[in-house]
Parts: sequence; structure tokens; C-alpha cells
Amino acid sequence: MLKRLAPLVPIALTLVLAACANHTPNPHSNVPNEPVVAVEPVMLSDEDVTASLGEKPYELPNLADSILTHGLSLVGTRYRYGGSSVKSGFDCSGFIGYLFKEELGMQLPRSTREMINIDAPLVEREELEPGDLVFFSTNGRGRVSHAGIYLGDDQFIHSSSSRSGGVRVDSLEDRYWNRTFIEAKRALALAPSEPGARHP
Repeated sequence: MLKRLAPLVPIALTLVLAACANHTPNPHSNVPNEPVVAVEPVMLSDEDVTASLGEKPYELPNLADSILTHGLSLVGTRYRYGGSSVKSGFDCSGFIGYLFKEELGMQLPRSTREMINIDAPLVEREELEPGDLVFFSTNGRGRVSHAGIYLGDDQFIHSSSSRSGGVRVDSLEDRYWNRTFIEAKRALALAPSEPGARHP
């Protein structure tokens, strides 16, 4: 299992540059009738992963390792409102729920409004660890409307919108995400002590 994923962020960002090229001022949209843009999933090879390690040491919790490795392999998977599978595409909470169920057998709430209320430890932004859930208010009303998974080095992975390329990596330092960030939770604290093999 990989123990360091932060160095993968430059690779993931490079892979989604084409999707970012037509980036609009609001990079996140949950409009149900928005047309879905089909984007083939980008798979990172073992060579890509291995080549990036060693540039910067970054120890990951064991549980976060498999979630983030799997998540990065899905960069480019299309966005679909209400989607929760690779075949259909993902919305933000569907993407998170898929990874936690596949890798840890954990069933998270389906919506961001329910997900932010799970009984998991709150995490201060400066204490974020890989695997923590990050929540945003993208509708300007102060209520949670978007979520992602923290990668490390101020980067997070999420299913953004069809306009911005679906599953992608973004920075919490980006003005938009910095302004809309509301809180983070350590959902991995609720993981079973002995997670089994991946669930079908």
C-alpha cells in the first residue's frame, strides 16, 4: 500500500488541466438539469504513482491510503447529479460515499446535509489529515452544499460539476474554495477497527 500521496497532486492536476480550461467563475453547480459531459475516467498507472513518490515525504493514515489511491484513479470521471457509481458518474456526496463503502465497508449518509452531521470529530483546518471530509457552502446561504476528501498539502479531491470536469483535485487555497469552506470532519474515526476486503 502506498504511504504517501501528497506528491501525486501535481500529476492529478496535470491530468485535469484540459477539464479546467473552460472553468467558469462558479466551479460548482448542482443544477439537476445541467447536461452531463461524458469524460472517460483517467487511470493512474503504478509507474505514474511510483515516479512521483520520494519528492516529498508525507505519511498517510493506513485507512486513508486506499481511499485516496482509489479516488485519484477516478480523476476525470463525469459529474452527475444524484450519481453514485463509476458507470453513472458521481455527485459530490455520491463520490465520497462510494469510496468509503468500497474501501472500508462504511455506509455514509447520501446527502451532504446529512453527511456533515455524522458523529465524527470536528477538525480545525490547520489540523487536517488525509482522508478528512471537507465541507463547503457554495450556494451563498451558509448551508452545506458541497463536500470533498482532503488529500494533504491543502489539496482535496471531489466531484465538482459537469462544467469543471467531474472528479478533480482542487486547492483549499483557491479563493473560491477558501471563501466557501465551512468545516471538516474525521469520518475515518468511525471506521471499523478491522476493515475487511473491499465490498462489491
